[in-house]
Amino acid sequence: MADRALLIMPTTACEPRIVGEEWDAVQVPRSVGLLALDILGARSGGVIEDGTAFYWLLPAGSTKDWDTANTQALPAGTTLAVPPARCTVGPGPHWRICPGADQLLTQAAVLRAAVEDASKPAEGQSAPDFSGGSAVL
Repeated sequence: MADRALLIMPTTACEPRIVGEEWDAVQVPRSVGLLALDILGARSGGVIEDGTAFYWLLPAGSTKDWDTANTQALPAGTTLAVPPARCTVGPGPHWRICPGADQLLTQAAVLRAAVEDASKPAEGQSAPDFSGGSAVL
């Protein structure tokens, strides 16, 4: 089924959108996000990148009890810069994974599992550090 939010994507420039209205958002440091993307593969919906962090969009209400290490569920009411549908390069927020014709959102349980697996330190390395991002307005 197509995500309804795809019908109102910006067409020419990043637009501020309020988290919690159409979807929830989870911020993941780029280092963890790259690994999580590999794990998710085709199960990932659209992913916004701002240079330091990735932002996955999840069904509204699905991050209510979010408590996953190395991530931050953006609180409802937070403003997130959403790029035009096919903006795939910076500077500024852009789509790391463009939203598909029928998939903008990633399921919370699937993202949680991928991030947990991606956050496991390799032997002899420390866990990644969450450092925030600049797409949050």
